Formats: sequence, structure tokens, C-alpha cells
Amino acid sequence: MQKLEELDLSLELDKVVYKKKLKVLQYEILNVQQFLFNNKIGLILAFEGMDAAGKGGAIKRLTERIDPRGYIVHPISAPQPHEKRYNYMQRFWRKLPQHGQIAIFDRSWYGRVLVERLEGFATEEEWTRAYDEINDFERLLTNGEYILLKFWIHIDKEEQLKRFEARAQDPYKSWKLTEEDWRNRDKFDDYAVAANEMFEKTDSKHAPWILVEGNNKQYARIKVLEETLAHIQQEAKRRGLEIPTVFEQEEKKALAELAQAEKEVATSLEEDVKKVKSVRKNKSKKKRK
Repeated sequence: MQKLEELDLSLELDKVVYKKKLKVLQYEILNVQQFLFNNKIGLILAFEGMDAAGKGGAIKRLTERIDPRGYIVHPISAPQPHEKRYNYMQRFWRKLPQHGQIAIFDRSWYGRVLVERLEGFATEEEWTRAYDEINDFERLLTNGEYILLKFWIHIDKEEQLKRFEARAQDPYKSWKLTEEDWRNRDKFDDYAVAANEMFEKTDSKHAPWILVEGNNKQYARIKVLEETLAHIQQEAKRRGLEIPTVFEQEEKKALAELAQAEKEVATSLEEDVKKVKSVRKNKSKKKRK
């Protein structure tokens, strides 16, 4: 299992290619949604990561073209007083999707071994015990009619600060920035250590962790879509099922547009290289004179 410090956060995706690729993948997600519905298989996606890493943006692109009747996004925050009267996992059991539906968790049951651990809301005995409880929970789900995938979207400290400052200046995004975000930033390295331990103890074949390089938002969103599709394909195959292509014509059209966009970007890069070489050559001639 990878560690956060091993991620290449310099990975990027050209914006033109991103838009074309996004369209193709969103058609595939819509197709997969119909497959899950018809086969009565529930899909559970859990999103974790540093504050401002882009979880909301990735979820938005994931759900943009699918049937809104077939999914729900659960924003998870601190448990309410009445929820504390039950076992820690009870509020997540209540939010599981029906078979054939999709549930997306923006933050999840992993809060116990992250924020609750680091902020002292859970005792050491509680959060260390939680690893086994979480593994049992996920095994029960995936032994049944559920597919489960977990994403950690990661950014570095510099990118996080840049996004915090941008949010503070934008009236449409300033509500996203809280005092708690700034306070959590002081524990950035502690969260990274806790996350690495979490991956080591809860990554599994049936419920894997996918670490996403998030400094470039376009790259991160595409990776989330690609990994989601790949895991569902793998789970369908394991069940002896095949995902039919319903939107074949539209997908072919979108793929053709993507190929053209990639070709245009490559041509543009070649032209830029030629211009740079030409400028250097002219400078060299002037120096000789």
C-alpha cells in the first residue's frame, strides 16, 4: 500500500483533454448506474482527504450525469447528541443504500481513526479498536450485495494554503472555510501519519483504498472516475456479470472528440517547442555577430 509521501503531486491533466475525457467517463458512469440498478447491487463510495483537497468537486463530477433518483450524498460531520446513545457505527448502518442504489459519503466512518483520534474525541482504546470494527463492517457489506470503494484525495501544504486563501476571497466559497479548517491545518503532518496507519490497517481487496494526487483538480477528478469504473468492472466480473454498453453511439462520439483533443494538444506542444528552438537559434546568431 502506498504512503502519502510517495504520491507524485505534480501530476497534471490538460484542461482541453480533461473536458473531453470527463464526458466519456460520465457516460460510462451513467451506464454503470443502470447496470447496478438492474442487478440490485448497491454501490458505496467513501471520500476522505485533507481539507480543501477537492472531495466535493470530485463528487460533483461523479454524479453530474447520473439519475438523481438513484443516489444520495451523505455529508458526515460530528455525531448529533441522540446518535451518541448508540454504537459508533449505527449512524452509518442507517445510511446504507438500497440494493441497486448509490451512497456517497463525504467523510465517513473513518472519522474515528482520524479527527476523533487526533482531537481527543475518542479514547485510545476506542480508536484502536475501531480498525477491527471497520474491517468487519466492510467485510459484511462486500460479502453481500454491495460494492465498496474508498478514496483519499491528497494535496500538499502549499496547495492547501493557496486554496484556503482563494476561498477566503471568494464570496461564493468563503462559507466552506471555517476556523476548524485553519486549526486542522496546524496538524497537517499528524493527519498524514494517522492516514498512513489507516491505509495499512484497513486496505483490502474487497474494499480498497485509492490514493488520489489532488494538487491538480482535473487530474484528481478523472482518476476518481476511472478508478470507480475499474473497480465496478472488476466486481461485476467476479460475480460473473457483464456490463452492457447502452450509450454506445454517444460514447463513440465522445471518444472521437477526446482523440481529436489529444491530437490538437500534442500538435500545440510541438509548435511551442519549435518556437522555443527558433528563438534560441536567433539569440545564438546575434551573440556570434
